[in-house]
Amino acid sequence: MNPTRASSVPALDDRPPRWPDLSRRGVDLVELMDDPDCDPALLTATYRAFPVVNGLVAGWRRVYRRRLRPMLTTDRTTRLLDLGAGGGDLARALAGWARRDGLALEVVAVDPDARAHAFSVSRPTPPGVEFRRAASGELVADGETFDVVVSNHVLHHLDDEARTAVLTDSTRLATRLVVHADIERARGAYLAYRAATRPWRRRSFVHVDGLLSIRRSFTAPELAAVAPDGWRVVRQRPYRLMLVHEPGAGRGTPPPARGGGRADA
Repeated sequence: MNPTRASSVPALDDRPPRWPDLSRRGVDLVELMDDPDCDPALLTATYRAFPVVNGLVAGWRRVYRRRLRPMLTTDRTTRLLDLGAGGGDLARALAGWARRDGLALEVVAVDPDARAHAFSVSRPTPPGVEFRRAASGELVADGETFDVVVSNHVLHHLDDEARTAVLTDSTRLATRLVVHADIERARGAYLAYRAATRPWRRRSFVHVDGLLSIRRSFTAPELAAVAPDGWRVVRQRPYRLMLVHEPGAGRGTPPPARGGGRADA
């Protein structure tokens, strides 16, 4: 969603550095799939790989069990908005878990990128899921609200202005809970991902873009420093951060625990 553009885009054949400088965010780095002129076949292959990759590293099954499932019921439909939904894998997963648990959940998955939206609607849409090409600001302008707003791997794509807009929109759209989940920048995360995704290196953007994502991502103290009042940073192992807002839960962001953020036990 409105990713920051940099002066150059890496090539797929560029070898990712083994020991990049992770002491600060690589805000000038651009992921291959954010290039509007990227190879469409490789982009499609990347979207197809997301269910596997995100299933392994994103930790949403745990988020669903601990934060979302307790909010769901059998007799009232909970509405959830997935911002920057990409290929739609998170929306499909959340709806599927709720359906298997016999709980009523409606997921609206939005992304302003025409390519992502086209991929999402090209596949069969499961019950309880709706895909739209839209940005968060359009939903606010239309007066829409949802019980829950979530995103996965969106925050690190955004520049300061776009991130502030998305967080502001989230507070206007959500009535009960917002969870923006992302990567925690760390050497261990980089090395583990570099080794685990080498099989995807030439078949999609998964390998190169994932490493660029880690370099663009926040540490817990960095994310807490830019979070508006009323948001808190929660750490989830391994190498995951969640920026959480609970409307009506009180103002003020608790200070991060030693090492950054608050551990999600």
